[in-house]
Amino acid sequence: MAITHRKSIQVTPLTPHVGGEVSGIDLTQPLDAHQVQELTDALVAHGVIFFRDQEIDMAALKALGRHFGELHIHSGMPGHPDHPEVRPLHADENSKHVAGEEWHTDLSCDPIPPLASILYLHTLPPLGGDTCFASMYAAYDGLSDRMKAYLDGLTATHDGRIAFGRFDPTKTYPISVHPVIPRHPVTGRKLIYVNRGFTSHINELPPAESAKVLDFLYGHIESQLWQCRFRWRKHSIAFWDNRCTQHYAVWDYRPQVRSGWRVQIANTQPPRA
Repeated sequence: MAITHRKSIQVTPLTPHVGGEVSGIDLTQPLDAHQVQELTDALVAHGVIFFRDQEIDMAALKALGRHFGELHIHSGMPGHPDHPEVRPLHADENSKHVAGEEWHTDLSCDPIPPLASILYLHTLPPLGGDTCFASMYAAYDGLSDRMKAYLDGLTATHDGRIAFGRFDPTKTYPISVHPVIPRHPVTGRKLIYVNRGFTSHINELPPAESAKVLDFLYGHIESQLWQCRFRWRKHSIAFWDNRCTQHYAVWDYRPQVRSGWRVQIANTQPPRA
């Protein structure tokens, strides 16, 4: 007799290309193997998945992340003193910058960037503070065939100083080279892998040409055609596939407070063409 597995979660897609809201699961409790697989499948299918009403502490957030792999230690900014795997994200009236205030892929400057990120927010402004996500699959598919052929085989340099040098200009940050057009290791789909937050130049092009091509790609990536916009509520969680999405934190709420914690799941291989 065939074994029928129960389906414990429901996923409501938010757009045709990216984003799904998940219900039917309590992330504050340990997950079984079937639930982990369901969430993994939903993440791969939708790029980013969202959860409501999940009041969680740092220890439980770390435990949640470890269901999907080892935790990635942030290479550019310190973690919480008691939980180095957890990066606090906080903005208030005194903030000069906020995390993610331009389109980016997390830590693409690392030799092996994180596979995924999980962000929990416990304090939110009355209005604003949304996060936008974009599918790099859809952005790639939206290129012309000639542009796809032109970009194929190119590599780009990703420099951590671009994102983090303003906080500590004396520190040494990672610098890595990745394909401009890699393939997702699970789906095999091609995607665009350059971003404003970390990419300095395309290695095989002269500087002026590199700058123009990157400027085109950034504008293309940021089209609303392949985006979703998540409106946070207290105790919401966003879990995104860092290999095939970019995101942007909208800082429209100053001087109000927006605060929470993030863990990142380590990958085992760099982006590959």
